[in-house]
Amino acid sequence: MSRDGIPTTVKWGKEIFDINIIPDNGVKGLKSQISDITNVPSDRLKLMPKSKGLWKGLLKDDFDLMSIDFERINLPVQILAMGSAARLSGPKSKTVFAEDLPPEEAARVAPEPSGLINMGNTCYMNSILQCLRVIPNFRSCLVNYESNQNSVNSHNSYSNRLFMSSLRDVYSNLDRTSNALQPNAFVMATKSAFPQFAQTGPRGEPQQQDAEEFLSGLLSIASQESGGTVTVRNGFMGGSGKVVAEKDLVGVNNLIDALFGIKMEETFTCDEIPVPSQSEGKGDAMEIDTPNEIAVEPEVVKYDLHRKLVCNIQGGSDTSSQVNISHIIDGINLSLSGKITKRSEILGRDCLWTRKQRIDRLPSVLVVQFGRFFWKETPDSQDHTGVKCKVMKPVAFSGTLDVYEFCSDRIQKVLKIAKDKALAAEEDRIAKKLKCNPSTKSDFSDSKSSGEDEDLKVALAMSIETDVDGTGNFSIGLGLPENFQGVYELFAVVTHKGRDADGGHYMGWVKSEFQGERTKIGDTDEDNDDWFVFDDDEVSPCKTEDVLKLKGGGDWHMSYLNFYRAKK
Repeated sequence: MSRDGIPTTVKWGKEIFDINIIPDNGVKGLKSQISDITNVPSDRLKLMPKSKGLWKGLLKDDFDLMSIDFERINLPVQILAMGSAARLSGPKSKTVFAEDLPPEEAARVAPEPSGLINMGNTCYMNSILQCLRVIPNFRSCLVNYESNQNSVNSHNSYSNRLFMSSLRDVYSNLDRTSNALQPNAFVMATKSAFPQFAQTGPRGEPQQQDAEEFLSGLLSIASQESGGTVTVRNGFMGGSGKVVAEKDLVGVNNLIDALFGIKMEETFTCDEIPVPSQSEGKGDAMEIDTPNEIAVEPEVVKYDLHRKLVCNIQGGSDTSSQVNISHIIDGINLSLSGKITKRSEILGRDCLWTRKQRIDRLPSVLVVQFGRFFWKETPDSQDHTGVKCKVMKPVAFSGTLDVYEFCSDRIQKVLKIAKDKALAAEEDRIAKKLKCNPSTKSDFSDSKSSGEDEDLKVALAMSIETDVDGTGNFSIGLGLPENFQGVYELFAVVTHKGRDADGGHYMGWVKSEFQGERTKIGDTDEDNDDWFVFDDDEVSPCKTEDVLKLKGGGDWHMSYLNFYRAKK
Protein backbone atom coordinates (compact mmCIF):
# COMPACT_ATOMS: atom_id res chain seq x y z
CA MET A 1 0.00 0.00 0.00
CA SER A 2 1.37 3.39 -1.03
CA ARG A 3 2.46 5.80 1.68
CA ASP A 4 0.60 8.52 -0.21
CA GLY A 5 -2.64 6.62 0.16
CA ILE A 6 -5.06 4.97 -2.24
CA PRO A 7 -5.94 7.02 -5.39
CA THR A 8 -9.66 7.73 -5.17
CA THR A 9 -12.27 9.56 -7.27
CA VAL A 10 -15.13 11.17 -5.33
CA LYS A 11 -18.29 12.14 -7.24
CA TRP A 12 -20.39 14.76 -5.45
CA GLY A 13 -23.32 16.05 -7.47
CA LYS A 14 -21.92 17.20 -10.80
CA GLU A 15 -18.42 17.67 -9.38
CA ILE A 16 -15.60 15.11 -9.28
CA PHE A 17 -12.62 15.29 -6.91
CA ASP A 18 -9.40 13.27 -6.86
CA ILE A 19 -8.06 12.41 -3.41
CA ASN A 20 -5.88 9.78 -1.71
CA ILE A 21 -7.47 7.61 1.00
CA ILE A 22 -5.40 6.88 4.10
CA PRO A 23 -7.05 3.72 5.55
CA ASP A 24 -5.22 4.20 8.87
CA ASN A 25 -7.21 7.41 9.46
CA GLY A 26 -10.48 5.45 9.54
CA VAL A 27 -13.94 6.51 8.42
CA LYS A 28 -13.88 9.78 10.40
CA GLY A 29 -10.62 10.77 8.73
CA LEU A 30 -12.05 9.96 5.27
CA LYS A 31 -15.21 11.98 5.93
CA SER A 32 -13.17 14.88 7.26
CA GLN A 33 -11.01 14.79 4.14
CA ILE A 34 -14.06 14.88 1.82
CA SER A 35 -15.79 17.48 4.00
CA ASP A 36 -12.84 19.85 3.51
CA ILE A 37 -13.21 19.85 -0.29
CA THR A 38 -17.04 19.73 -0.52
CA ASN A 39 -17.91 21.89 2.49
CA VAL A 40 -20.42 19.22 3.53
CA PRO A 41 -20.33 18.71 7.31
CA SER A 42 -18.98 15.29 8.29
CA ASP A 43 -22.13 14.36 10.22
CA ARG A 44 -24.24 15.02 7.09
CA LEU A 45 -21.91 13.31 4.65
CA LYS A 46 -23.14 10.00 3.19
CA LEU A 47 -20.68 7.83 1.28
CA MET A 48 -21.63 4.97 -1.05
CA PRO A 49 -19.27 2.72 -3.05
CA LYS A 50 -19.16 2.76 -6.85
CA SER A 51 -16.24 0.32 -7.08
CA LYS A 52 -16.93 -3.32 -6.28
CA GLY A 53 -15.27 -4.79 -3.20
CA LEU A 54 -15.49 -1.79 -0.85
CA TRP A 55 -18.47 -1.86 1.52
CA LYS A 56 -22.22 -2.47 1.28
CA GLY A 57 -24.65 0.46 1.17
CA LEU A 58 -23.89 3.59 3.18
CA LEU A 59 -20.50 3.74 4.90
CA LYS A 60 -20.91 3.37 8.66
CA ASP A 61 -18.64 5.12 11.18
CA ASP A 62 -17.56 1.84 12.78
CA PHE A 63 -16.45 0.26 9.47
CA ASP A 64 -12.77 -0.74 9.34
CA LEU A 65 -11.20 0.61 6.14
CA MET A 66 -8.16 -1.59 6.78
CA SER A 67 -10.34 -4.66 6.08
CA ILE A 68 -10.61 -3.69 2.39
CA ASP A 69 -8.26 -5.51 0.02
CA PHE A 70 -7.37 -2.55 -2.19
CA GLU A 71 -5.00 -4.66 -4.29
CA ARG A 72 -7.99 -6.45 -5.81
CA ILE A 73 -9.81 -3.21 -6.71
CA ASN A 74 -9.29 -1.36 -9.98
CA LEU A 75 -7.76 2.04 -9.23
CA PRO A 76 -8.74 4.73 -8.78
CA VAL A 77 -11.33 3.73 -6.17
CA GLN A 78 -14.71 5.33 -6.96
CA ILE A 79 -16.93 6.74 -4.21
CA LEU A 80 -20.28 8.55 -4.42
CA ALA A 81 -20.69 11.37 -1.87
CA MET A 82 -24.09 12.77 -0.92
CA GLY A 83 -25.01 15.71 1.24
CA SER A 84 -25.58 19.45 1.02
CA ALA A 85 -22.76 21.92 1.61
CA ALA A 86 -23.01 24.15 4.68
CA ARG A 87 -23.96 27.75 3.93
CA LEU A 88 -22.00 30.56 5.55
CA SER A 89 -25.03 32.82 5.68
CA GLY A 90 -28.74 32.72 5.10
CA PRO A 91 -31.35 30.21 6.24
CA LYS A 92 -30.37 26.57 6.35
CA SER A 93 -32.09 24.40 3.72
CA LYS A 94 -33.35 20.98 4.61
CA THR A 95 -31.03 18.21 3.49
CA VAL A 96 -32.72 15.17 1.99
CA PHE A 97 -30.68 12.00 2.04
CA ALA A 98 -31.10 9.07 -0.31
CA GLU A 99 -32.47 6.85 2.44
CA ASP A 100 -35.15 9.45 3.19
CA LEU A 101 -36.42 9.61 -0.41
CA PRO A 102 -39.51 7.70 -1.53
CA PRO A 103 -38.53 4.37 -3.16
CA GLU A 104 -39.35 5.59 -6.70
CA GLU A 105 -37.15 8.69 -6.35
CA ALA A 106 -34.35 6.75 -4.66
CA ALA A 107 -34.34 4.31 -7.58
CA ARG A 108 -33.98 7.18 -10.06
CA VAL A 109 -30.96 8.71 -8.30
CA ALA A 110 -29.28 5.39 -7.46
CA PRO A 111 -25.81 5.05 -9.01
CA GLU A 112 -26.67 1.59 -10.39
CA PRO A 113 -29.88 -0.20 -11.48
CA SER A 114 -31.36 -2.70 -9.08
CA GLY A 115 -30.53 -6.39 -9.36
CA LEU A 116 -32.50 -9.62 -9.00
CA ILE A 117 -31.99 -12.09 -6.16
CA ASN A 118 -31.11 -15.65 -7.15
CA MET A 119 -33.98 -17.92 -6.12
CA GLY A 120 -31.99 -21.13 -6.56
CA ASN A 121 -30.11 -21.50 -9.85
CA THR A 122 -32.19 -18.76 -11.49
CA CYS A 123 -29.20 -16.81 -12.81
CA TYR A 124 -30.20 -17.90 -16.34
CA MET A 125 -33.50 -16.07 -15.82
CA ASN A 126 -32.07 -12.99 -14.09
CA SER A 127 -29.51 -12.35 -16.83
CA ILE A 128 -32.12 -12.50 -19.62
CA LEU A 129 -34.54 -10.22 -17.75
CA GLN A 130 -31.87 -7.55 -17.26
CA CYS A 131 -31.00 -7.59 -20.99
CA LEU A 132 -34.64 -7.29 -22.11
CA ARG A 133 -35.27 -4.58 -19.51
CA VAL A 134 -33.68 -1.86 -21.68
CA ILE A 135 -35.78 -2.54 -24.83
CA PRO A 136 -38.36 0.27 -24.74
CA ASN A 137 -40.82 -1.22 -27.25
CA PHE A 138 -40.91 -4.50 -25.34
CA ARG A 139 -41.46 -2.66 -22.05
CA SER A 140 -44.24 -0.59 -23.64
CA CYS A 141 -46.06 -3.76 -24.62
CA LEU A 142 -45.90 -5.04 -21.05
CA VAL A 143 -47.19 -1.78 -19.58
CA ASN A 144 -50.30 -2.01 -21.78
CA TYR A 145 -50.69 -5.76 -21.40
CA GLU A 146 -53.92 -5.65 -19.38
CA SER A 147 -55.84 -4.16 -22.30
CA ASN A 148 -54.35 -6.68 -24.74
CA GLN A 149 -55.28 -9.91 -23.00
CA ASN A 150 -59.02 -9.23 -23.13
CA SER A 151 -59.13 -8.64 -26.88
CA VAL A 152 -57.29 -10.64 -29.52
CA ASN A 153 -55.47 -12.85 -27.00
CA SER A 154 -58.37 -14.07 -24.86
CA HIS A 155 -57.91 -17.64 -26.14
CA ASN A 156 -54.47 -18.03 -24.58
CA SER A 157 -53.96 -20.12 -21.48
CA TYR A 158 -54.06 -18.89 -17.93
CA SER A 159 -50.40 -19.81 -17.38
CA ASN A 160 -49.37 -17.58 -20.28
CA ARG A 161 -51.31 -14.63 -18.93
CA LEU A 162 -49.90 -15.21 -15.45
CA PHE A 163 -46.39 -15.33 -16.93
CA MET A 164 -46.84 -12.04 -18.77
CA SER A 165 -48.46 -10.18 -15.87
CA SER A 166 -45.73 -11.41 -13.50
CA LEU A 167 -43.06 -10.27 -15.96
CA ARG A 168 -44.70 -6.86 -16.17
CA ASP A 169 -44.74 -6.61 -12.36
CA VAL A 170 -41.05 -7.56 -12.10
CA TYR A 171 -40.01 -4.67 -14.33
CA SER A 172 -42.40 -2.28 -12.63
CA ASN A 173 -41.01 -3.18 -9.19
CA LEU A 174 -37.40 -2.96 -10.40
CA ASP A 175 -38.04 0.61 -11.52
CA ARG A 176 -39.43 1.53 -8.13
CA THR A 177 -36.64 0.34 -5.87
CA SER A 178 -32.91 0.78 -5.50
CA ASN A 179 -32.61 -2.54 -3.66
CA ALA A 180 -32.32 -6.00 -5.15
CA LEU A 181 -35.71 -7.55 -5.98
CA GLN A 182 -36.87 -11.03 -5.06
CA PRO A 183 -38.94 -12.28 -8.07
CA ASN A 184 -40.90 -15.01 -6.28
CA ALA A 185 -44.13 -14.67 -8.29
CA PHE A 186 -42.33 -14.65 -11.63
CA VAL A 187 -40.27 -17.75 -10.77
CA MET A 188 -43.47 -19.61 -9.91
CA ALA A 189 -45.17 -18.37 -13.09
CA THR A 190 -42.16 -19.51 -15.15
CA LYS A 191 -42.28 -23.01 -13.69
CA SER A 192 -46.02 -23.14 -14.39
CA ALA A 193 -45.58 -22.06 -18.01
CA PHE A 194 -42.46 -24.21 -18.55
CA PRO A 195 -42.59 -27.39 -16.42
CA GLN A 196 -39.04 -28.34 -17.52
CA PHE A 197 -37.73 -25.35 -15.55
CA ALA A 198 -39.19 -26.86 -12.37
CA GLN A 199 -36.81 -29.84 -12.51
CA THR A 200 -34.81 -30.53 -9.36
CA GLY A 201 -31.62 -32.40 -8.58
CA PRO A 202 -31.13 -35.52 -6.43
CA ARG A 203 -31.29 -33.45 -3.25
CA GLY A 204 -34.29 -31.40 -4.31
CA GLU A 205 -32.31 -28.34 -5.37
CA PRO A 206 -33.46 -26.48 -8.53
CA GLN A 207 -31.46 -27.47 -11.60
CA GLN A 208 -29.53 -24.98 -13.73
CA GLN A 209 -31.30 -24.20 -17.01
CA ASP A 210 -30.22 -22.91 -20.42
CA ALA A 211 -30.55 -19.11 -20.77
CA GLU A 212 -31.27 -19.37 -24.51
CA GLU A 213 -34.08 -21.88 -23.91
CA PHE A 214 -35.61 -19.49 -21.39
CA LEU A 215 -35.33 -16.57 -23.84
CA SER A 216 -36.96 -18.61 -26.62
CA GLY A 217 -39.80 -19.63 -24.32
CA LEU A 218 -40.32 -16.08 -23.09
CA LEU A 219 -40.48 -14.69 -26.63
CA SER A 220 -42.83 -17.48 -27.68
CA ILE A 221 -45.36 -16.65 -24.96
CA ALA A 222 -44.93 -12.91 -25.49
CA SER A 223 -45.62 -13.33 -29.22
CA GLN A 224 -48.90 -15.12 -28.43
CA GLU A 225 -49.88 -12.38 -25.99
CA SER A 226 -48.96 -9.39 -28.19
CA GLY A 227 -50.88 -10.20 -31.36
CA GLY A 228 -52.67 -7.71 -33.60
CA THR A 229 -51.61 -4.64 -35.54
CA VAL A 230 -52.95 -2.35 -32.81
CA THR A 231 -50.56 -3.88 -30.28
CA VAL A 232 -47.65 -3.56 -32.72
CA ARG A 233 -48.43 0.09 -33.46
CA ASN A 234 -48.86 0.94 -29.77
CA GLY A 235 -45.65 -0.87 -28.84
CA PHE A 236 -43.55 1.18 -31.25
CA MET A 237 -45.34 4.45 -30.51
CA GLY A 238 -45.13 4.03 -26.73
CA GLY A 239 -41.58 2.66 -26.72
CA SER A 240 -39.71 4.68 -29.33
CA GLY A 241 -42.27 7.18 -30.60
CA LYS A 242 -42.21 5.68 -34.12
CA VAL A 243 -45.30 5.68 -36.32
CA VAL A 244 -45.56 2.34 -38.11
CA ALA A 245 -46.40 2.55 -41.82
CA GLU A 246 -49.00 0.21 -43.29
CA LYS A 247 -46.47 -1.41 -45.63
CA ASP A 248 -44.22 -2.25 -42.66
CA LEU A 249 -46.98 -4.40 -41.15
CA VAL A 250 -47.10 -6.83 -44.08
CA GLY A 251 -46.30 -10.30 -42.72
CA VAL A 252 -46.14 -9.06 -39.09
CA ASN A 253 -48.88 -10.20 -36.71
CA ASN A 254 -47.35 -9.63 -33.24
CA LEU A 255 -44.95 -7.25 -31.52
CA ILE A 256 -42.25 -9.85 -30.75
CA ASP A 257 -41.81 -10.79 -34.41
CA ALA A 258 -41.88 -7.08 -35.28
CA LEU A 259 -38.95 -6.53 -32.89
CA PHE A 260 -36.95 -9.77 -33.05
CA GLY A 261 -38.29 -11.46 -36.21
CA ILE A 262 -35.76 -12.26 -38.96
CA LYS A 263 -37.30 -13.35 -42.25
CA MET A 264 -34.85 -15.82 -43.78
CA GLU A 265 -34.60 -16.70 -47.46
CA GLU A 266 -33.33 -20.28 -47.76
CA THR A 267 -32.08 -21.51 -51.16
CA PHE A 268 -31.30 -25.15 -51.99
CA THR A 269 -29.17 -25.95 -55.04
CA CYS A 270 -28.49 -29.47 -56.29
CA ASP A 271 -24.73 -30.14 -56.43
CA GLU A 272 -24.98 -32.93 -59.02
CA ILE A 273 -27.02 -30.95 -61.56
CA PRO A 274 -25.71 -27.42 -62.11
CA VAL A 275 -28.33 -24.72 -62.40
CA PRO A 276 -27.49 -22.62 -65.50
CA SER A 277 -27.61 -18.87 -65.06
CA GLN A 278 -29.50 -16.64 -67.48
CA SER A 279 -26.28 -15.90 -69.36
CA GLU A 280 -25.32 -19.57 -69.72
CA GLY A 281 -26.47 -21.79 -72.55
CA LYS A 282 -28.48 -24.96 -72.12
CA GLY A 283 -25.40 -26.95 -72.98
CA ASP A 284 -24.16 -26.34 -69.42
CA ALA A 285 -26.98 -28.43 -67.94
CA MET A 286 -26.86 -32.21 -67.51
CA GLU A 287 -28.06 -34.33 -70.42
CA ILE A 288 -30.03 -37.50 -69.61
CA ASP A 289 -31.76 -40.21 -71.64
CA THR A 290 -31.04 -38.62 -75.03
CA PRO A 291 -28.66 -35.86 -76.08
CA ASN A 292 -31.65 -33.67 -76.99
CA GLU A 293 -33.15 -33.76 -73.50
CA ILE A 294 -31.65 -31.31 -71.00
CA ALA A 295 -32.02 -31.87 -67.23
CA VAL A 296 -32.40 -28.74 -65.18
CA GLU A 297 -32.94 -29.02 -61.41
CA PRO A 298 -34.45 -25.68 -60.37
CA GLU A 299 -33.40 -24.01 -57.15
CA VAL A 300 -35.74 -24.53 -54.22
CA VAL A 301 -36.40 -21.28 -52.34
CA LYS A 302 -38.20 -21.22 -48.99
CA TYR A 303 -38.92 -18.48 -46.45
CA ASP A 304 -38.99 -18.91 -42.70
CA LEU A 305 -39.10 -16.69 -39.60
CA HIS A 306 -36.32 -16.82 -36.99
CA ARG A 307 -35.75 -14.80 -33.81
CA LYS A 308 -31.98 -15.12 -33.67
CA LEU A 309 -28.85 -15.73 -35.70
CA VAL A 310 -26.40 -18.45 -34.69
CA CYS A 311 -22.64 -18.06 -34.58
CA ASN A 312 -21.32 -21.56 -35.32
CA ILE A 313 -18.00 -21.91 -33.51
CA GLN A 314 -17.39 -25.62 -34.13
CA GLY A 315 -16.38 -25.11 -37.75
CA GLY A 316 -19.46 -25.31 -39.96
CA SER A 317 -23.05 -26.49 -40.14
CA ASP A 318 -22.02 -29.89 -41.45
CA THR A 319 -19.92 -32.25 -39.34
CA SER A 320 -17.20 -32.67 -41.98
CA SER A 321 -16.17 -29.01 -41.91
CA GLN A 322 -12.77 -28.29 -40.39
CA VAL A 323 -12.74 -24.50 -40.29
CA ASN A 324 -11.24 -22.47 -37.48
CA ILE A 325 -13.69 -19.81 -36.30
CA SER A 326 -12.19 -16.86 -34.46
CA HIS A 327 -14.69 -14.04 -35.15
CA ILE A 328 -18.45 -13.69 -34.94
CA ILE A 329 -18.71 -12.76 -38.66
CA ASP A 330 -17.09 -16.05 -39.71
CA GLY A 331 -19.29 -18.07 -37.38
CA ILE A 332 -22.53 -16.50 -38.65
CA ASN A 333 -21.47 -17.01 -42.26
CA LEU A 334 -20.88 -20.70 -41.61
CA SER A 335 -24.22 -21.18 -39.88
CA LEU A 336 -26.01 -19.70 -42.92
CA SER A 337 -24.62 -22.28 -45.35
CA GLY A 338 -23.96 -26.00 -45.51
CA LYS A 339 -24.68 -29.29 -47.22
CA ILE A 340 -27.77 -31.49 -46.87
CA THR A 341 -29.05 -34.70 -48.43
CA LYS A 342 -32.27 -34.13 -50.35
CA ARG A 343 -34.24 -35.91 -53.07
CA SER A 344 -33.76 -34.80 -56.67
CA GLU A 345 -36.83 -35.19 -58.86
CA ILE A 346 -34.66 -35.12 -61.97
CA LEU A 347 -32.29 -37.86 -60.79
CA GLY A 348 -35.03 -39.77 -58.96
CA ARG A 349 -32.84 -40.31 -55.89
CA ASP A 350 -31.31 -38.58 -52.88
CA CYS A 351 -28.26 -36.46 -53.57
CA LEU A 352 -26.19 -33.67 -52.08
CA TRP A 353 -27.60 -30.14 -52.06
CA THR A 354 -26.07 -26.80 -51.01
CA ARG A 355 -28.09 -24.82 -48.48
CA LYS A 356 -27.72 -21.03 -48.35
CA GLN A 357 -29.63 -18.67 -46.05
CA ARG A 358 -29.93 -14.90 -46.37
CA ILE A 359 -31.83 -12.29 -44.34
CA ASP A 360 -34.86 -11.01 -46.27
CA ARG A 361 -36.28 -8.83 -43.49
CA LEU A 362 -34.24 -7.12 -40.77
CA PRO A 363 -35.21 -6.92 -37.08
CA SER A 364 -35.08 -3.91 -34.76
CA VAL A 365 -33.37 -6.07 -32.13
CA LEU A 366 -30.92 -8.71 -33.34
CA VAL A 367 -30.00 -11.65 -31.10
CA VAL A 368 -26.91 -13.73 -31.88
CA GLN A 369 -26.39 -17.04 -30.09
CA PHE A 370 -22.88 -18.45 -29.83
CA GLY A 371 -22.99 -22.21 -30.38
CA ARG A 372 -21.15 -22.96 -27.15
CA PHE A 373 -23.13 -26.07 -26.21
CA PHE A 374 -23.51 -29.24 -28.27
CA TRP A 375 -24.56 -32.84 -27.79
CA LYS A 376 -21.78 -35.43 -28.06
CA GLU A 377 -22.64 -39.06 -28.65
CA THR A 378 -21.10 -41.66 -26.28
CA PRO A 379 -21.41 -45.01 -28.08
CA ASP A 380 -18.95 -46.67 -25.68
CA SER A 381 -20.97 -45.84 -22.56
CA GLN A 382 -23.45 -48.25 -21.00
CA ASP A 383 -26.57 -46.14 -21.61
CA HIS A 384 -25.39 -44.56 -24.92
CA THR A 385 -27.29 -41.40 -23.95
CA GLY A 386 -24.54 -38.96 -24.89
CA VAL A 387 -23.33 -35.93 -23.02
CA LYS A 388 -23.82 -32.17 -23.34
CA CYS A 389 -20.48 -30.40 -23.89
CA LYS A 390 -19.26 -26.82 -23.99
CA VAL A 391 -16.94 -25.25 -26.58
CA MET A 392 -14.44 -23.02 -24.77
CA LYS A 393 -12.45 -21.54 -27.66
CA PRO A 394 -12.39 -17.74 -28.08
CA VAL A 395 -14.61 -16.03 -30.66
CA ALA A 396 -14.09 -12.26 -30.86
CA PHE A 397 -16.78 -9.63 -31.47
CA SER A 398 -16.89 -5.84 -31.52
CA GLY A 399 -19.32 -3.13 -30.40
CA THR A 400 -21.01 -3.09 -33.81
CA LEU A 401 -22.14 -5.75 -36.29
CA ASP A 402 -22.65 -5.09 -40.01
CA VAL A 403 -25.12 -7.62 -41.45
CA TYR A 404 -24.88 -6.44 -45.07
CA GLU A 405 -23.16 -9.60 -46.31
CA PHE A 406 -25.80 -11.80 -44.61
CA CYS A 407 -28.70 -10.16 -46.48
CA SER A 408 -30.58 -11.15 -49.64
CA ASP A 409 -29.95 -9.30 -52.90
CA ARG A 410 -32.98 -7.05 -52.58
CA ILE A 411 -32.11 -6.06 -49.00
CA GLN A 412 -28.51 -5.37 -50.01
CA LYS A 413 -29.74 -3.15 -52.83
CA VAL A 414 -31.57 -0.91 -50.34
CA LEU A 415 -28.74 -0.91 -47.78
CA LYS A 416 -26.22 -0.01 -50.49
CA ILE A 417 -28.21 3.11 -51.34
CA ALA A 418 -27.94 4.25 -47.70
CA LYS A 419 -24.24 3.32 -47.53
CA ASP A 420 -23.46 5.19 -50.75
CA LYS A 421 -25.42 8.17 -49.53
CA ALA A 422 -23.47 8.26 -46.26
CA LEU A 423 -20.19 7.83 -48.14
CA ALA A 424 -21.07 10.67 -50.50
CA ALA A 425 -21.95 12.88 -47.54
CA GLU A 426 -18.60 12.09 -45.90
CA GLU A 427 -16.70 12.79 -49.12
CA ASP A 428 -18.61 16.05 -49.49
CA ARG A 429 -17.66 17.02 -45.94
CA ILE A 430 -13.99 16.32 -46.67
CA ALA A 431 -14.18 18.23 -49.95
CA LYS A 432 -15.58 21.28 -48.17
CA LYS A 433 -12.71 21.07 -45.69
CA LEU A 434 -10.20 20.96 -48.52
CA LYS A 435 -11.78 24.01 -50.15
CA CYS A 436 -10.95 26.00 -47.06
CA ASN A 437 -7.27 25.31 -47.84
CA PRO A 438 -6.52 26.32 -51.48
CA SER A 439 -3.12 24.57 -51.41
CA THR A 440 -4.87 21.19 -51.17
CA LYS A 441 -6.93 21.65 -54.35
CA SER A 442 -6.14 19.63 -57.44
CA ASP A 443 -7.32 19.52 -61.03
CA PHE A 444 -8.04 15.82 -60.55
CA SER A 445 -10.71 16.46 -57.92
CA ASP A 446 -12.35 19.10 -60.12
CA SER A 447 -12.49 16.73 -63.09
CA LYS A 448 -14.20 14.06 -61.00
CA SER A 449 -16.86 16.30 -59.53
CA SER A 450 -19.25 16.33 -62.48
CA GLY A 451 -19.40 12.54 -62.75
CA GLU A 452 -19.73 12.07 -58.99
CA ASP A 453 -22.51 14.65 -58.83
CA GLU A 454 -24.52 12.65 -61.35
CA ASP A 455 -24.06 9.42 -59.36
CA LEU A 456 -24.98 11.21 -56.16
CA LYS A 457 -28.20 12.55 -57.69
CA VAL A 458 -29.22 9.02 -58.64
CA ALA A 459 -28.48 7.71 -55.14
CA LEU A 460 -30.26 10.54 -53.39
CA ALA A 461 -33.33 10.08 -55.60
CA MET A 462 -33.83 6.67 -54.01
CA SER A 463 -34.68 6.46 -50.31
CA ILE A 464 -34.68 3.71 -47.73
CA GLU A 465 -38.36 3.16 -48.53
CA THR A 466 -37.62 2.29 -52.19
CA ASP A 467 -39.97 -0.32 -53.63
CA VAL A 468 -37.28 -2.71 -54.80
CA ASP A 469 -39.48 -5.58 -55.93
CA GLY A 470 -42.23 -3.46 -57.43
CA THR A 471 -44.97 -4.82 -55.17
CA GLY A 472 -45.58 -1.55 -53.34
CA ASN A 473 -45.34 -3.37 -49.99
CA PHE A 474 -41.63 -3.99 -49.67
CA SER A 475 -40.02 -3.10 -46.33
CA ILE A 476 -36.56 -4.04 -45.14
CA GLY A 477 -37.72 -4.08 -41.51
CA LEU A 478 -39.96 -2.51 -38.90
CA GLY A 479 -38.85 0.44 -36.76
CA LEU A 480 -35.44 0.81 -38.38
CA PRO A 481 -33.73 4.23 -38.44
CA GLU A 482 -33.97 6.40 -41.54
CA ASN A 483 -31.23 5.59 -44.07
CA PHE A 484 -30.33 2.42 -42.16
CA GLN A 485 -27.04 0.94 -43.41
CA GLY A 486 -27.36 -2.53 -41.86
CA VAL A 487 -25.14 -1.77 -38.85
CA TYR A 488 -26.23 -2.86 -35.36
CA GLU A 489 -24.74 -1.79 -32.03
CA LEU A 490 -24.17 -4.12 -29.09
CA PHE A 491 -26.24 -3.18 -26.02
CA ALA A 492 -26.46 -6.35 -23.91
CA VAL A 493 -24.67 -9.67 -23.43
CA VAL A 494 -25.49 -12.85 -21.52
CA THR A 495 -22.39 -14.77 -20.46
CA HIS A 496 -21.80 -18.24 -19.07
CA LYS A 497 -18.95 -19.22 -16.75
CA GLY A 498 -17.88 -22.78 -16.13
CA ARG A 499 -17.01 -25.91 -18.10
CA ASP A 500 -20.22 -27.76 -17.22
CA ALA A 501 -23.00 -27.12 -19.75
CA ASP A 502 -25.65 -28.10 -17.19
CA GLY A 503 -24.11 -26.00 -14.42
CA GLY A 504 -21.97 -22.91 -14.21
CA HIS A 505 -23.21 -19.38 -13.75
CA TYR A 506 -24.90 -16.80 -16.01
CA MET A 507 -24.50 -13.02 -15.80
CA GLY A 508 -25.98 -10.11 -17.75
CA TRP A 509 -24.00 -7.17 -19.14
CA VAL A 510 -26.04 -4.12 -20.20
CA LYS A 511 -24.98 -0.80 -21.70
CA SER A 512 -25.93 2.20 -19.53
CA GLU A 513 -28.70 4.47 -20.81
CA PHE A 514 -26.75 7.50 -19.59
CA GLN A 515 -23.24 7.98 -20.95
CA GLY A 516 -20.65 10.36 -19.57
CA GLU A 517 -17.75 11.79 -21.50
CA ARG A 518 -16.98 9.64 -24.54
CA THR A 519 -13.56 8.01 -24.70
CA LYS A 520 -11.96 5.52 -27.08
CA ILE A 521 -10.47 2.10 -26.35
CA GLY A 522 -6.74 2.58 -26.79
CA ASP A 523 -5.85 3.56 -30.34
CA THR A 524 -9.06 2.13 -31.83
CA ASP A 525 -12.25 3.85 -33.00
CA GLU A 526 -14.30 1.78 -30.53
CA ASP A 527 -16.21 3.87 -27.97
CA ASN A 528 -15.42 2.86 -24.40
CA ASP A 529 -18.98 3.30 -23.12
CA ASP A 530 -20.37 2.78 -19.62
CA TRP A 531 -21.95 -0.62 -18.91
CA PHE A 532 -23.34 -2.49 -15.90
CA VAL A 533 -22.71 -6.13 -15.06
CA PHE A 534 -25.58 -7.91 -13.28
CA ASP A 535 -24.39 -10.79 -11.11
CA ASP A 536 -27.89 -11.53 -9.80
CA ASP A 537 -28.35 -9.01 -6.93
CA GLU A 538 -24.81 -7.61 -7.24
CA VAL A 539 -24.61 -4.77 -9.80
CA SER A 540 -21.28 -3.18 -10.72
CA PRO A 541 -20.14 -0.62 -13.33
CA CYS A 542 -17.86 -1.66 -16.17
CA LYS A 543 -16.77 -0.45 -19.62
CA THR A 544 -17.01 -1.61 -23.22
CA GLU A 545 -13.41 -2.83 -23.08
CA ASP A 546 -14.45 -5.23 -20.30
CA VAL A 547 -17.36 -6.55 -22.39
CA LEU A 548 -15.20 -7.16 -25.47
CA LYS A 549 -12.96 -9.42 -23.36
CA LEU A 550 -15.86 -11.87 -22.96
CA LYS A 551 -14.85 -13.77 -26.09
CA GLY A 552 -13.98 -17.01 -24.30
CA GLY A 553 -10.87 -19.12 -24.28
CA GLY A 554 -10.61 -19.73 -20.53
CA ASP A 555 -12.57 -20.32 -17.35
CA TRP A 556 -13.83 -16.72 -17.14
CA HIS A 557 -17.25 -15.60 -18.35
CA MET A 558 -17.73 -15.92 -22.12
CA SER A 559 -20.43 -14.54 -24.37
CA TYR A 560 -23.40 -16.83 -25.04
CA LEU A 561 -26.08 -14.40 -26.25
CA ASN A 562 -25.36 -11.01 -27.82
CA PHE A 563 -28.15 -8.43 -28.14
CA TYR A 564 -27.84 -5.75 -30.85
CA ARG A 565 -30.09 -2.83 -31.82
CA ALA A 566 -30.24 -0.94 -35.11
CA LYS A 567 -27.65 1.82 -35.03
CA LYS A 568 -28.90 5.32 -35.82
